[in-house]
Amino acid sequence: MKTNIQAVNFTISERLQEHANKKIAKLAKLNDEIATVEVFLEVVKPETALNKEAKIKISAPNAEFFASKTCDSFEEAIDLSVDAIERQLKKQKEKMAGK
Repeated sequence: MKTNIQAVNFTISERLQEHANKKIAKLAKLNDEIATVEVFLEVVKPETALNKEAKIKISAPNAEFFASKTCDSFEEAIDLSVDAIERQLKKQKEKMAGK
């Protein structure tokens, strides 16, 4: 699984990068066919309380998954986005098992 983390218009800290990698690693347990994971972190303008956005795009054979969340912190946005992707992966797994 190839992971690419991009910070738009700011420099990502090593701690934040480690947090994202740790959360993304959980997704590999749900689907071992995940080819690439792209994470985009961005500060949304104008400066408000909820201005940290995390977008996660996952490519797997025959499927793509996407989640985007905006929160007070990047960690929270990453956590919620990963949770949304987990639900999508589980739903797809159930759908495939039913066939």
